[in-house]
Amino acid sequence: MKVLITGGGTGGHIYPAIAIANKIKDEIKTAQILFVGTEKGLESELVPKEGYNLETIKVSGFKRKISLDTAKSLVDLACGLKDSIKVILKFKPDIVIGTGGYVCGPVVFIASMLNIKTVIHEQNVIPGVTNKILGKFVNRVLVSFHESKKYFDNDKKVYVTGNPIRKEFIKISQESSKEQIGAKEDEFVVLSFGGSRGAEKINKIMAKVIEKTYDNKKIKIIHVTGSRHHKEVMDFFKEKGIGNNIKDSVKEYIYDMAKYMGAADLAICRAGAITLAEITAMGIPSILIPSPYVTNNHQEHNARVLEDKGAAILVKEAEFDEDIILENIYKLSKEKDKLNTMAKKSREIAKPNATDIIYSNILEVLKS
Repeated sequence: MKVLITGGGTGGHIYPAIAIANKIKDEIKTAQILFVGTEKGLESELVPKEGYNLETIKVSGFKRKISLDTAKSLVDLACGLKDSIKVILKFKPDIVIGTGGYVCGPVVFIASMLNIKTVIHEQNVIPGVTNKILGKFVNRVLVSFHESKKYFDNDKKVYVTGNPIRKEFIKISQESSKEQIGAKEDEFVVLSFGGSRGAEKINKIMAKVIEKTYDNKKIKIIHVTGSRHHKEVMDFFKEKGIGNNIKDSVKEYIYDMAKYMGAADLAICRAGAITLAEITAMGIPSILIPSPYVTNNHQEHNARVLEDKGAAILVKEAEFDEDIILENIYKLSKEKDKLNTMAKKSREIAKPNATDIIYSNILEVLKS
């Protein structure tokens, strides 16, 4: 079986694609899997690291407002369609799977025009523009939330599966994870991060939080800056004279995120769909700061699902400061009953078998 998987730009589109690829490879050892992405997207780094081949095409996203960039995007789209035809005709896939991001557009569209089986997966409550358009052409649409079905014209081909996560996020011991990251069993471990690219405001606020808690023996904060802001954050600590004290607390990027999530008593993060799938699979209580810079404010809609169930505390970026975070860290580290209730609610939301359900849907489409 030949499977072409396309999706990229950010980790939110790439990690589901990798989870699906790994599941297919686990079930069908002889399966040939090819990824299609862009040179600039995070996929160019993550996909080869997972051992998969990646073909790149030239394509870029469209701005919301008409500008000179629109003309460039149209030219890139034409190139992307042409490149997609070449890749598909050369690889001859039995099925093409899209996990979102503008790179999916030309690849999945061309596959559908060539009568190749097609499936797309939408991670967020509110679908992205690319997936909304592709929903008209593909054989099946897989969504992560029941609330998403109404955004697609033909809901008869829309199936709720949940978000696929890598299997290392499903079963993991907190005691073992704490030991692996150098945390004591009785330390309250806080893991904070701003998504695959990092987030400037989260970095600034968490730097101030770490400055005030780094010498607290009962609380251990691990913060992931992302590559864009790492130097800026480290310079802040050097200016404060504590650069050497926080070396183990601040990471530029974490590849084995499951180990660190497994150790966490509390997560402070954005509300990207895959992040939420991973923290709920592990039953981690969270403070969510939805990005206000995403299309349709979809992260806030994602976060509301967890907040409404009692699994998370939602803090809008405009209201986000170190006082709110410190107050909640101190409060939750002492109120174990509340923390345990949030953890329980988090697990109840999880769909740890989402990858299996997605795999079953792929097989059904192949047989149809």
